[in-house]
Amino acid sequence: MTLPESTATTPAILSSSSTNQGAPLDSSPTSSVVLKMGIIGDAQIGKTSLMIKYAEGAYDTEYIQTLGVNFMEKTIVIRQTEITFSIWDLGGQKEFASMLPLVCNDAVAILFTFDLSRKATLNNLKEWYRQARGLNMSAIPLLVGTKYDEFVHLDYQDQEEITVQARKYSRAMKAPLVFCSTAESINVQKIYKLVLAKVFDLNCTLPQITEIGGPILEYHHC
Repeated sequence: MTLPESTATTPAILSSSSTNQGAPLDSSPTSSVVLKMGIIGDAQIGKTSLMIKYAEGAYDTEYIQTLGVNFMEKTIVIRQTEITFSIWDLGGQKEFASMLPLVCNDAVAILFTFDLSRKATLNNLKEWYRQARGLNMSAIPLLVGTKYDEFVHLDYQDQEEITVQARKYSRAMKAPLVFCSTAESINVQKIYKLVLAKVFDLNCTLPQITEIGGPILEYHHC
């Protein structure tokens, strides 16, 4: 099986179940599955925006800090299977560390996120990864760099340094590496397509993007 690449061939992959009103009866889902996903990383790196952008298609420039845990759901239909993403977002402040089990336990995938414009947030993922793996060894990891729209304004040398370091982390984690922007709708949908491909062991045909300065999308090494 091959994971669909575009909405032209499989419109439902980017649509919530509410958009299926009026569909033929024979296209109704015949099975359903819930996929729990965790999003973790430092504070103020865009975790909540990433969740809201996928679940609701919305982006708000007014930042609202997550206090504890946020939770949203998004349901799509692929090949008569109703798939619900149960997305859990943990506030990045240290005082919320005790809530990490709520996000990681039973998750099939964990997004380890960092801010592409702040190198320290990438370095701090070592500790996030250690704690998350202590709770869940089986979840599929993805390394996600946020705020690509700010990253493109950095000097080439800084872009190269961050990309090289991120690649080292992704290989050590055996995780796909994705640079995304919720503000510009770059690679957000592709993150969830990668999760589907990994969870269901599908052949992902998304084109990889590897050039320094580009919206990196690399997954063949994991």
